[in-house]
Amino acid sequence: MANLDNKKLLACCANGAGSSLMMEKAIEKVLKKYGVKPAELRHCPVSEGKSAARGYDVLFCARTFEKNFEDAKKAGTVVIPLRNVMSAQEIEKALQEAGLL
Repeated sequence: MANLDNKKLLACCANGAGSSLMMEKAIEKVLKKYGVKPAELRHCPVSEGKSAARGYDVLFCARTFEKNFEDAKKAGTVVIPLRNVMSAQEIEKALQEAGLL
């Protein structure tokens, strides 16, 4: 998957309110910079993300939650763990390292 156009992206945090919304905004900033138009970009709590992750191409989460998504990884979802979920720079670098940008 070398291009994120028409891909489904999910941002997960503990409660699905504050930090995942900020993560979503940082992801949007990176996507806009590269002219990427995903099919979907949304945020949710980890509890919902664990079951929904398989339906997404790429999932972003804090490093502390990465192990919650092992089943999604096995099903083909690319999981992007982040140290600072609000850092557009870290998101951009992680996507580049994953070969997605």
